[in-house]
Amino acid sequence: MQKIWIALCIGLSASSAAYAAVDDADDWAMFSRILALVQPIVHLAAHSADPQAAQKAMDSVLAGRDPRANRIASDLLEEALADIPPEHRPLIHSIGRDMLVLARRQQARAEAGLSDAPVERAIRARKELHAMGLRYWDEQQFREAQARGDTIAVELFLAARGLKNLPGAR
Repeated sequence: MQKIWIALCIGLSASSAAYAAVDDADDWAMFSRILALVQPIVHLAAHSADPQAAQKAMDSVLAGRDPRANRIASDLLEEALADIPPEHRPLIHSIGRDMLVLARRQQARAEAGLSDAPVERAIRARKELHAMGLRYWDEQQFREAQARGDTIAVELFLAARGLKNLPGAR
């Protein structure tokens, strides 16, 4: 859902900028293309029974699987680059392609269930154990926490993932 809001904000910002500068047919054409990119996604979000419909549509656009969106985005890019000196255009195209590769890579990681969330949880648990005066790798401290029934400390030890040889440790 975050991708959808980001896309909408970008689209609305771009359309606001285009609207502010609307004084000729070219500006109206650009404004129209921006609206054409944003409208179907907003419509899906508002009217689909599938709560993931808008996300799927946005993923399809970002993955380049929507020929209509590809065409519109290409036209928008060409219009945006029209006033940029020709020697800078290849760099902008290269950056754009690399940003799409990064977005697709992140999307693939998310679809595969790979994320940095478990690592972030482990780091946070280690910091919390440290704040409690405990060492995340210390088996003796883990066993003492178990013996005294300190479920919070035990859960933090397990989340910290520093005790690989204990039953129940991840």
